[in-house]
Amino acid sequence: MSQSSSHRDKAALGQELAKGWRTILPAALAAVPLGLALGVLVVQTGLEWWWAPILSAIVFAGSMEFLLLGLISAVTPLPQIALSALLVNFRHAFYALSFPLERVKGIGWKLYATFALTDEAYGVSATPHSHTWSRARIITLEASFHLCWVVCVTAGALLGTLIPSSVKGLDFAATALFIVLGIEGFKAQGSVPIPIIALGCAIIGALISPANMLVISMALFILCLIAMYFFRGRGTGASQLDSASGEGQL
Repeated sequence: MSQSSSHRDKAALGQELAKGWRTILPAALAAVPLGLALGVLVVQTGLEWWWAPILSAIVFAGSMEFLLLGLISAVTPLPQIALSALLVNFRHAFYALSFPLERVKGIGWKLYATFALTDEAYGVSATPHSHTWSRARIITLEASFHLCWVVCVTAGALLGTLIPSSVKGLDFAATALFIVLGIEGFKAQGSVPIPIIALGCAIIGALISPANMLVISMALFILCLIAMYFFRGRGTGASQLDSASGEGQL
């Protein structure tokens, strides 16, 4: 009887593990070119290839890893690197509001689930059904993407050692990535003021302190977004109140 129950438990666990990696597989495949590009950029920056798996395994922050390489090569002070990381990844604080973290039991598992919460993991789990997922499925999808990212970045670094140093332009990969993300974000949102505000913040940051332009610009941009959200919320609430008053008069 106990053996039959144990067999069913193992079969159920296997199904949950399979669901986890199948859920994240499309996102993992999409991240392969970015991982390879990051690995190549690691060695082109002047670091040894073995820094690639360390960086991708410990930092594991996607766009921040590209940015971090530029900051390291520019010998940026550690406090500025920490502040940049905070500003770039600040959005993750809001991911936790809808990510099914309550389904992950155990402090150790919960800590890893928080650490491995990437844009991709959040994207595939941003559904009402995810709050019924098991811990095994959630951890599997995050760990699978983590492993895929480390492997791709390491492979890119090894391939990068074969690329002659005379090849130029690979350091533009991070800039190109953010340009593409910005264009896609504009297509999705269709908001003209946001790119204009971002450009204005960048210009102000460069005028105030060229050496600290990134930190200043991102801080200003976040403040502008918070202000826009606040005033937009007030405007929506006022219009709804006016609408309700008009209906009451009718």
